[in-house]
Amino acid sequence: MRLLALCLLAALLPAAASAQNVLRVTPGADLTTLDPQGPSGTTAYIHGMMVYDTLYAQDEDLGIHPQMAAGDEVSADSLTWRITLRDGLRFHDGSPVTAADVVASLRRWMGLDTVGRTMAQDVAGLEAADPRTLVITLRRPFPVRQALANSGSGLPVILREREATAGAFTRQTEIIGSGPFRFAANEWLPGGRIVYPRFEGYVPRPEPANGFAGGKVVKVDRVEFIVMPDAATKAAALQAGEIDLIDQMPFDQAEALMGRRGITVASLSKIYNPFFMRPNHLFPPFDNVDARRALALAIHQPDYMAVAFVRPEWGQPCLSYFVCGSPNGITTGSEPYARQNLVEARRLLAQSGYRGEPVVLLNSRETLFVGMAGDLAVQNLREAGFNIVAAESDWGTLMARRNSRNPPERGGWNLFITSVSGSGIYSPLSNSIADTTCGGRNFAGWACDEEASRLRDQYIHEADPAKQREILEQLSRRLWEVVPTVILGQRAQLYAWRNSISGFLRSPSLITILWNISKSR
Repeated sequence: MRLLALCLLAALLPAAASAQNVLRVTPGADLTTLDPQGPSGTTAYIHGMMVYDTLYAQDEDLGIHPQMAAGDEVSADSLTWRITLRDGLRFHDGSPVTAADVVASLRRWMGLDTVGRTMAQDVAGLEAADPRTLVITLRRPFPVRQALANSGSGLPVILREREATAGAFTRQTEIIGSGPFRFAANEWLPGGRIVYPRFEGYVPRPEPANGFAGGKVVKVDRVEFIVMPDAATKAAALQAGEIDLIDQMPFDQAEALMGRRGITVASLSKIYNPFFMRPNHLFPPFDNVDARRALALAIHQPDYMAVAFVRPEWGQPCLSYFVCGSPNGITTGSEPYARQNLVEARRLLAQSGYRGEPVVLLNSRETLFVGMAGDLAVQNLREAGFNIVAAESDWGTLMARRNSRNPPERGGWNLFITSVSGSGIYSPLSNSIADTTCGGRNFAGWACDEEASRLRDQYIHEADPAKQREILEQLSRRLWEVVPTVILGQRAQLYAWRNSISGFLRSPSLITILWNISKSR
């Protein structure tokens, strides 16, 4: 296995990089899209935070701070926001970041992301008042800072106006960012290597770095992502010193590496990340609520935690749509699902009208904990009466297929398993798996429930914390009635690195922070 890692690294590492201080990282999955503003995978969001910047940012405790913004002025009625850009902001081509770029970027994001679409419903006007000032006019008060600091779904990153108005990203889209790293398009080898040199023109904020907030200081010459789908190959390369950091460390290999000399295995986030099974609400059987309830009753969370996450501290059962341990981690309405009930699951499944049609579960072993949970789900759900058919693929193919709205028998799907960032899920504003807004523009699975959507809207716009909590309780109860998503538990995000690197920042989300890291030569 080590020989395989050596051969792979020899083929991917350019000779010119050897004289530089290079941080070599193997990501959890390949980079399959360069667009971080819409629904995507973790690697694309890491790419987005490296190459671009945001107006506001979350610290490690989910607190919100200005980032590209110097500050804001909010009218007494909270309906007019004047946001001023800080000094020194430049794109990688040397051009200044202007309010026109910001306006175009936010308009694009508001058409792609759960949080952005929610904000768009309340935006009456979004204009550049001058090159450094944008004005947002609202129809009713809205948590603007929280939305513009979102890191749990599509990112509100700032693009140049020309990219922001050019439509969908393609392989030929020019990636000229506003962040601390540049994207080296000429060195990108899909499936092999992605390269990010330090952007010398980036001006960090003066405050100490904390999560995504504060001064983003890059302390290496470049970061290279070396794509290695095989978990054992990653571990061998780390031990041999050919890579420095494993992002999204597979849990079985994490246990094997613990205690190895010169290597650290740890989680870098204070908040756990929901792990769930997503049904497709567009097609039978899961267009019927009884089938979704049957699905939830078939689940025994401790079994999924055991097969996917190895150690109890790495995976925890949780019956909250808003992350257990978070400020909103309530379990109201989950009582019927506190224990597995296969008898009731079979009754509800029959009541739904299901007659044994194939149920397509998308599965991928490239993300090992998903593959292990998928194997268990095939066995588990067959016991409940579902005729489960596993569709195996690499992770990129799974990600592409889950966006298909074709019927399952024509390249679509019925179920997939994944995990998302707790930093987005803890709040109804950014919770993509609990967003039941009808119209088919929400998270893949396209749940639709007007009552849950109404309660979410009330929560977002309620200023009184006590009343907001009451609404949250009602929303939780309604979500467990309609089951837009089946929660399997929640997990830590693990990393493994050589002790020659230091300076890690704790991330509030699944997005690994790669500035502030030093590497001894």
